[in-house]
Order: sequence, then structure tokens, then C-alpha cells
Amino acid sequence: SSAAGVLGNAGQANYAAANVFLDALAQTRRTEGHPGLSLAWGLWNETSAMTAGLAESDRHRIARLGAEPLSETEGLTLLDRALGGDGDGDGLLVPVRLNLPALRALADSGRLPALLSGLVRTRPRRAAETEAGSGVGLRDRLAGMNEAEAERHLVRLVRSEVATVLGHTSPDAVGSTRSFTELGFDSLTAVELRNRLTAATGLRLPATLIFDYPNSTLLAERIRLEILPEGAAAEQDDPEENAFREAVSAIPMSRFREAGLLDVVLQLAGPKRQQETAAGGEETESIDEMDVDNLIRMALDGKDS
Repeated sequence: SSAAGVLGNAGQANYAAANVFLDALAQTRRTEGHPGLSLAWGLWNETSAMTAGLAESDRHRIARLGAEPLSETEGLTLLDRALGGDGDGDGLLVPVRLNLPALRALADSGRLPALLSGLVRTRPRRAAETEAGSGVGLRDRLAGMNEAEAERHLVRLVRSEVATVLGHTSPDAVGSTRSFTELGFDSLTAVELRNRLTAATGLRLPATLIFDYPNSTLLAERIRLEILPEGAAAEQDDPEENAFREAVSAIPMSRFREAGLLDVVLQLAGPKRQQETAAGGEETESIDEMDVDNLIRMALDGKDS
């Protein structure tokens, strides 16, 4: 059997379930008076057909989760001890070599599996650390930055987590626009990155995160918009804005085209920019500063012209 069924392992749900069946089979046999023993092994250092495909990043990931590989001598010694047992228990043993400092680090960050919580002592988490882990501290820091500063901060955060997951010593090894698949991500490392960013931001992020936002810059922008949606929230709280949006959404596109308003609407929905100075030197009002009435008036003026 495998420790994946006992401890869980991101991206290995089917494999874990199959091994849990073996554990249950051994327990069932013992309750019926038959011999049965399931050994939920951790990783062995000796390469096998099953582990031959593990990349260095996979081994780093396993080490960060608090498990170290067993040597062949250690594994065989544990097997002898298991077979020489007195038959007590439910027929399940978990021969895994654990790295206690790594487990403490997981506990300090709030990511230690509950099953292992009794193995390590952890220091009490201060309120500030709890807020940081839930994303409150990050949200407060970003709120004091302008858009460009917030984006740079989040890009650094994402690159740092990416570097950790892939086993790099510095975020400099991770380009901000280099695709995650090109960097070497697979389904397992994708889930680990999602979990680390969830802990750092307090957001509920999907497992398909790196495939939906395939580089650090795009992913950072997605996180920024979810953490700081103040502008969108303000618009949603404006009854007049809501009524306007509802009215516009009910109008077929063909009506905009027939009325000659389609190009104007598309222009208004384009990138933010200050309107050029009007003829005669008088500066026109910025689109971003217009209220709904002025926007409609501008659209109607565009139609007349």
C-alpha cells in the first residue's frame, strides 16, 4: 500500500483510493480471523518502475511535505519488524520517514495535515500572522499601493511561490511572462502552487489556476482583481449604474448597430484614456469622470454626428 491513501497527496486521488482499498481489505481479513497486514509505504530512495518518472521538482515537493525517502536498508528493516509483529492492531502500518522540521514549517503556515498535528509542537500564531495567512494582511498592504505597485508586489509573490514549488533558490529563475508549462509544471505541482497561493492570499482558487492564467503576470493580475475589486463593487452598489447596465443588457446588438451607436459604445468600453483636447483648445471631460447621464449624452451626440 502507499502513504498517499493515509496522508493524502494532491493530484493522486485515484491512486490513494486504490491503496485505501488494500488497507481496508487487510483490516477486514483480520476481523474475520485471517492474516492481513497492509504497509502504507512512503517514498524509497531506490528508484523503482513507479518512481523512475519522478523529476527533481517532485522530490523537492515531497520533501517540503515532510517526507524523506527511505534507504533500502531502512525499508527492509521496517518490513522485518512489521512481519515480526504480534498481530495486534487493525492491520495497517505506515512506514514513512518524516522530517519534523519540515512538518513544523507546515504547521506554522497552517498547512499541516490534521492527521499529523500531534507529531510536532507549534508556536502560537500571533494575530498578525493569522491575518497574513488569511489574506487580510496582504489586502491591507495592497490597499496602500497604486495599481502598478500592487501588480509588481503580486508578481513577486507569485514568482516566489513558483520558485519554491519548482525547487529554485531564487524567484529570479522564474520569468514573469514565461509560461508555467514551459517552466515544468504538471498537475501535481499546479495543485501545490494553488494551495500555497491560497494560503498566502486567503482566496479560494481553482485547481486549474495555472492553466487559466498561464504565467506569473497574468496570475498576479487575476489575484489583484479578486483582492481589490473596490471599483467594481462601487459600480455594483450604484442603483443608477445597475439600472443602466440592466437596460443595456436587454438591448440586442442589432439595435445598437441600427441606431449607429455600436461604434460609440465599443469606444467607451475601450482602454482608459484621457480624451484629447477638443478643437479650439478647450479640454473635454474624461470618460472616466463622466456620470451615466453624460455618457448617454455623449453617445447620442455621436449618433447625431
